[in-house]
Amino acid sequence: MFTGISIALILLIVGGLNWLLAGLFEFDLVAAIFGGQEAILFKIVSILVGLSAIYCIKLFGRIKD
Repeated sequence: MFTGISIALILLIVGGLNWLLAGLFEFDLVAAIFGGQEAILFKIVSILVGLSAIYCIKLFGRIKD
């Protein structure tokens, strides 16, 4: 099944793709899917993406030179 790191990486990929779309086309895919930036589901997803980024900071310790 999925581990915590797998879920965090999936959420970071979603967040990164959303930022790509926002930067290139001024389109917020997550807001469009979940009902706008004021919708509670949008806020939950945004918070989860941010928490995933914080969680993945520990992955830097696994990088080998």
